[in-house]
Amino acid sequence: MRDHTKLRAFELADELAISVYRVTAGFPRDELFGLTSQMRRAAVSVPSNIVEGCARDSEADYIRFLNIAFGSLRELHYQLDLSKRLGFLSARDSSLIEPNVVETEKVLNGLIRALRKD
Repeated sequence: MRDHTKLRAFELADELAISVYRVTAGFPRDELFGLTSQMRRAAVSVPSNIVEGCARDSEADYIRFLNIAFGSLRELHYQLDLSKRLGFLSARDSSLIEPNVVETEKVLNGLIRALRKD
């Protein structure tokens, strides 16, 4: 079993999930079951799938869960952009969270690529 707490990708994804909860707290109430819920679900899915992948015995399963995490991360990236264009996410919050999303994508993608080379 792998230790997810030693992965930089997990650390970044965990920080991002917390950031998403914070920025979506200010979204309109009528979006609670819409975009707010979707963004929070996608944000939590990233570190959750990294953790689940680490608990798997086979390398193939590990990579599969990392790919699911990456898909959720890309989904979240779109949702953040959409919420900005809709005026729900301030330019300030966007400028704080966007670099975190990009960095998490790079690190997670690098991990997946490194594992595929083995």
